[in-house]
Amino acid sequence: MLDIRAIRSDPEAVKASLARRGIDTSDIDAVVALDARRRDLVTTRDAVRAEIKTLSKQVGRLRGTGDESAAEASMARSRALGAEADALEAAETAVAAELDALLLGIPNVIHADAPDGISDADNPVVEMVGDIDGFADHQRVPHWETGAALGILDTERATKITGSMFVMLRGAGATLSRALCQLALDRNADAFEEIRPPSLVSTATLTASGQLPKFADDAYAVERDDLWCIPTAEVPLTSIAAGEILDSAELPMRFMAYSPCYRREAGAAGRDTRGMLRAHEFDKVEILSLATPEQAPAMLDELVHRAEATIATLGLTYRIIEICSGDLGQSHHRSFDIEVYAPGCDMWLEVSSVSWFSDYQARRANIRYRPAPSADDPRPATRMVHTLNGSALAVPRVWAAIVETYRNPDGTVTVPEVLRPYMRGITVIGA
Repeated sequence: MLDIRAIRSDPEAVKASLARRGIDTSDIDAVVALDARRRDLVTTRDAVRAEIKTLSKQVGRLRGTGDESAAEASMARSRALGAEADALEAAETAVAAELDALLLGIPNVIHADAPDGISDADNPVVEMVGDIDGFADHQRVPHWETGAALGILDTERATKITGSMFVMLRGAGATLSRALCQLALDRNADAFEEIRPPSLVSTATLTASGQLPKFADDAYAVERDDLWCIPTAEVPLTSIAAGEILDSAELPMRFMAYSPCYRREAGAAGRDTRGMLRAHEFDKVEILSLATPEQAPAMLDELVHRAEATIATLGLTYRIIEICSGDLGQSHHRSFDIEVYAPGCDMWLEVSSVSWFSDYQARRANIRYRPAPSADDPRPATRMVHTLNGSALAVPRVWAAIVETYRNPDGTVTVPEVLRPYMRGITVIGA
């Protein structure tokens, strides 16, 4: 959620930033008008309440002098003003609710250094490691074919059990999935506190991270209990400090979490829904930080480096792209994606998105910190933290790229060396 004070003080600057997304910015004008209306109502209501307070004192004095007629007149006036104050309060509440609903739908402002563009076709490649033309024919077999042949990917029975776009990993395939999660946790355990958050969250928690109201149709709801299945561990991790005031000495905070993730992926039936490319349920390790505005740029670099280093240690061909203004998510201030090349699919697959949200999420969750006092400011006011997060490793597409990249001429799959300590002695996955 954007800071209403920033909109109030310089609406044109906010509109200029949002215009880089290629969206209609008229909602900012509506926000300015509603904000002015709400403040007028508050001013008028408070003036009426002050008059009621004055009349109350007046009634006491008049009765003290025995002037009951004047006292009754003042009381009548006070009752009338009370009804007016109640009406003003109700009007202010309604306007405030309309204003909040509008603010919830307005995207974040964009970092000045984020590239301009209209769609994902305009996302510039920042770095590329590997050669997509250097793969042999035996590596250019889709992972769903190799997975079925080896008995490690069983989409047919997953569909029987649950429905389409669910997958089931078996044997060494399931072990490989778990190994990837443990690798990601171990590689970040030097600086990140491991959390195992709930997989179900409240509406308020899902709203705080920016998933609601915009992405309600993409989420799985447990309507009976007003709970939601998390689409990513980002959601509960973001709200760990919701409603709290942190000490600046505690920042930056670093959290990591393994969790299952649930998403109603809306991809059309076809090539991008085969195998592990797009699924309604998958495993992921998330890394997240709460930081001061000054710490946030360096933290963004750290999260990108950590996600990249894990992919690099797996020996996959990958690239890093920066997300342009027209492709940024609603909550994103600046964002980078890491994509791996899957030779069997002949596709670049997004496996990590690392994002800086400025104070957009923290404002929704009301996460603040108190800066350290100084000689110039011995009692500093609280400020909103900045939130940043990234996928340390999302299993499905990394799993797919490994099965394709490490496929041998005889159809077996060699386990990347870095994963072997987690594979119970399996070095080659065979039928």
